[in-house]
Amino acid sequence: MLDIKWIRDHPEELDKALAKRGLEPQAKNLLKFDLERRLYVSKVQQAQELRNSASEKIRQALTVGDQETANRVKAEVEEIKVFLSSAVLEEKRLTDRLEEALSAIPNIPLDDVPEGRDESDNIVVRYFGTPPTFDFLPKEHFDLGQNLKQMDFERASRLSGSRFTVLSGSLARLERALGQFMLDMHVDEHGYQEISVPLLVRNEIIYGAAQLPKFSEDLFQTIDGRWLISTAEVPLVNLVNSEILDITELPLRFTSLTPCFRSEAGAAGRDTRGMLRQHQFRKVELVSITTEEQSLDELERMTECAENVLKRLGLPFRTVVLSTGDMGFAARKTYDIEVWLPGQECYREISSCSVCGDFQGRRMNARYRLENKKLHFVHSLNGSGTAIGRCLIAILENYQQADGSIIIPDVLQPYMRGMSYITT
Repeated sequence: MLDIKWIRDHPEELDKALAKRGLEPQAKNLLKFDLERRLYVSKVQQAQELRNSASEKIRQALTVGDQETANRVKAEVEEIKVFLSSAVLEEKRLTDRLEEALSAIPNIPLDDVPEGRDESDNIVVRYFGTPPTFDFLPKEHFDLGQNLKQMDFERASRLSGSRFTVLSGSLARLERALGQFMLDMHVDEHGYQEISVPLLVRNEIIYGAAQLPKFSEDLFQTIDGRWLISTAEVPLVNLVNSEILDITELPLRFTSLTPCFRSEAGAAGRDTRGMLRQHQFRKVELVSITTEEQSLDELERMTECAENVLKRLGLPFRTVVLSTGDMGFAARKTYDIEVWLPGQECYREISSCSVCGDFQGRRMNARYRLENKKLHFVHSLNGSGTAIGRCLIAILENYQQADGSIIIPDVLQPYMRGMSYITT
């Protein structure tokens, strides 16, 4: 959430930033709501001051025998009491209206983010590896998996409907191996703390991660009002919800391997075949909680940690910086890492690493204390380190052989009981 005080001082800057995201101006409306709330709060405070001073006025009037003044002040006090009895609800209504309007405003892109309408305006910043060449026509992952008889979409559909997959045998083990490999790498080599988190969270936790109210249609809600997490970012970033941290504790770095659940309401008709876009998938998430000064360097570090996973697996990829029109709601800057898929003959996103500034910190009321005792909202970052299903897809397609078998990357073989390839 943006700071309303900053918006008061920079209304034109806000509208320019929203225009870069392809959105309409909002500053005028926000400032109207803010002014109405502040004027009403001032009116309430004046009424409270009059009520508090009334007793002394009545005492003074009675002391000099001025019953008329005493009665008039008493009548004014009754009117003030009537006003104040409803003032709490009205003040809450005005506060909620302003907060609701603010919660719908996306974050401000950093100055070095390329301006654009969509993914076509993203800019490639680096490549790693060379896409493999084959002396046969490479298959897509769903054909490879089904030919191995270890990837079953029909059975998954009978169990749960579309956009689910049943993996078995060596592919199920490969999925597990990928998660363990990534966690070990991020904990042992990159210094993240492994966290096991709940998969069900409350409204205020989803809100703190900036997924409510904007993305409610993309989430699954249980009958008791809680939400299935769409990413481990949600509980991880909220580990500091409502806390005051000492500056010496920062940065905090968390990682977690969880199932993730998404309704994909905004992706109807996209990637309906295979495992690319599922309602349920596994992902290793990276989250950092930092000071303002640390956050931009942390974005580069986090992106490198995610890239290292693909480098170690020998998967070709490119890293792009997202344009303003393709960037997420809470992000100020985002790097997407896109892995090469020979079956599709294109790069596909496998990780997004974003810096959010204090956007989530304000929603969570999470702060850190400087040496001078002054409090600042924490800055937060999140990144995929990486998506397990998409990484499995990339291994199947990049390491496929003419006979349909799959070579297992060397770094995964210890997690696969020494297996060097997968076959029927």
